Amino acid sequence: MKVHRWMSRRITGGILLLTLTLSCLLTAGEASASGVTSQKSGAAVQESIPAKKNSLPDGFVYLDEVIPAAQYEIRYYSDHNFIGTRIDGYKAPYAIFTRTAAAALKKVSDELAKKGYMLRIYDAYRPQKAVTHFVTWSQDSSDQKMKKQYYPKLDKRNLFKLGFIAKKSGHSRGSTIDLTLAYQKTGALVDMGSPFDFFGEISYYNTPLISKTQQANRKILKDAMVKHGFKPYAKEWWHFTFIKEPYPKQYFNFNVE
Repeated sequence: MKVHRWMSRRITGGILLLTLTLSCLLTAGEASASGVTSQKSGAAVQESIPAKKNSLPDGFVYLDEVIPAAQYEIRYYSDHNFIGTRIDGYKAPYAIFTRTAAAALKKVSDELAKKGYMLRIYDAYRPQKAVTHFVTWSQDSSDQKMKKQYYPKLDKRNLFKLGFIAKKSGHSRGSTIDLTLAYQKTGALVDMGSPFDFFGEISYYNTPLISKTQQANRKILKDAMVKHGFKPYAKEWWHFTFIKEPYPKQYFNFNVE
C-alpha cells in the first residue's frame, strides 16, 4: 500500500492533521480494494507550525478556538490536494470561518459528538487568490501529476463546467466549509465512499456507486448540517454553505495565517 508521511499536533485544544510530504495517494480502485478511503498512515513527523496572526477581519474567527474537539487537516496548506502543491494564500494550516457560521457549526459538532463522531475539517474560508491559483492550474494542460488520484476520468479543463471548481467560490465569502466525520474513539475517518476532493460521479451525494452503509454515513453528516442551517452541494458530499451567511456578495482575499 502506498503511504503518506503525516504529523499530528494539538493546537488550542483541537487536533491539527497536516500532510507534510506526499509519496502518492491511493487511487479510487486501491481505496475500494483495501477498504481505506483517505486514512492517515506512515511515521509521525514534526514541523514548526506558523503562529496565528490574530489579525482577522471583523466577523471572522479561527475555527479551532470555537470547536476545539474537531480535527483540522487543511489540505491546501500542503501538497496533499488535487494540484499537488501548497495553494496561494495558505500561509498556515488553520481553518478560518465567519463567526455566525462557526456558531452554527459548533452546534453540529456538539450534536454529532453525542453520537460518537467528531468533525474533520479540510477547508473553510478560501482567499480569492487561491481560487485564481485553481484557474491558472486548470489552463496548464501539461500539468497532469494528480490526475490519477483526483480526476482520473475527467479533463481538468472541464472541472469548472462540471461544477467541481468555481472561478468565484463561496468559500471566499467565509461561510462555506469542506468537512467529513471521524470516530471519537479512534480518530479514524468514517467511510463516505469517496475521498475529499475526488472529482467524479462517486462524489455526488446521491450517487449509486457507493454502498448503503456509505450512503447512510453521508446522510448522518448532511442531516446534522442541514438541521443547523447549512445547505449541501449535490456534486460534493463534503461541501456545505451556511444559508444565512453574513457576507453573501462579498469575496475576501486576506491570507490564511
